[in-house]
Amino acid sequence: MLPNTLKQRVEWGIVALVAMITLILMPWFNTFDPESALHISSFQLRVWGKYLCFAVLAMSLNLLWGYTGLLCLGQNLFFALGGYALGMHMMLMIGPDSVYNSPLPDFMDFQGYAELPAHWKPFESFPFAAFAIIWVPGLLAFIFGFLAFRSRIKGVYFSILTQALTYAACLLFFRNEFTFGGNNGFTDMKTLLGADLNAASTTRSIFMASGVLMIATYLLIGWLLKTKFGKVQQAIRDSENRVRFSGYSTTSFKLFIFTFCGIIASIAGALYVPQVGGINPSLMRTSYGLDIVVWVAVGGRGNKYGPVIGAILVNLLQSYCNRHYADHWMIILGALFLLVVLFMPNGIVGLPAQFRALREKWGKRQAEAIEPEPEPETP
Repeated sequence: MLPNTLKQRVEWGIVALVAMITLILMPWFNTFDPESALHISSFQLRVWGKYLCFAVLAMSLNLLWGYTGLLCLGQNLFFALGGYALGMHMMLMIGPDSVYNSPLPDFMDFQGYAELPAHWKPFESFPFAAFAIIWVPGLLAFIFGFLAFRSRIKGVYFSILTQALTYAACLLFFRNEFTFGGNNGFTDMKTLLGADLNAASTTRSIFMASGVLMIATYLLIGWLLKTKFGKVQQAIRDSENRVRFSGYSTTSFKLFIFTFCGIIASIAGALYVPQVGGINPSLMRTSYGLDIVVWVAVGGRGNKYGPVIGAILVNLLQSYCNRHYADHWMIILGALFLLVVLFMPNGIVGLPAQFRALREKWGKRQAEAIEPEPEPETP
């Protein structure tokens, strides 16, 4: 085992390396001539920016599940809400279209709307949209968490309720009359704060913002876990009844962390949308919530950087399988989850400790096998 000081140095070194890659090298390589071997295309940069957003989403679930013991199957709901909040502003910035000659979003023109619905009008302001990325999912998480934790719902029942909430929201957003684009959602976004989304400079800026968010989230979670709040939070995971009998309000702790993680996921979703160019209710499907659980499990829950590794590796594997084994991806994902549950309970980051324990066990057996038997005593 590494000494704590050496561990901290290694950790800070890794954080600095990741920061240099995401904030300096990859955006810089995007400016190279396309014929250069070091050139990273804007498409590749957007793909990796999407992976960084997924890593933040996985970290938010890990803070809930790995450190607080709350398995939320609806973390993708908050991710989608953040995307829709920013998407509403971006849709209003498209301007009049050539078909309907109207400043309204296309799906509203198609449905026969003559003017913008009242709940859309505040989103013409970017500051309001940016604030909505925080307060909309935060308010939903607070209300749901207050009702659930006050009733002392936990374990599998809490997981099922979060999945049911996500499924209900998905059905609502699929309905056109709720003015969120129905099945198609928001598409054909063109600008963000006046910058062309297709411009290489905009792609670099959003990618760097995603990198800053991932690193800031990692550092914030690391700081939080070292505080008294973080110690109580992990104690709730290990034995909530003991914490409650010690005089702490476990309901307040869980409510805060649930709301906080919902906001983190929402901010990640807001940065995800301009990099993929749209959003639709499929992000809220229940199977997607399970995918996030797989990311965290594969990387290693209860570890600060495990979810980052899991989210990126699983999505890289999905991209490869979609090109070569598109019809078998769900089978591969299921097999991967079973492999982790049965043979890698601590995920990828736990493999060194597992191998070390196996080596020690094997060495002990070998030593016992070659140990000479004691000679019989002579009368």
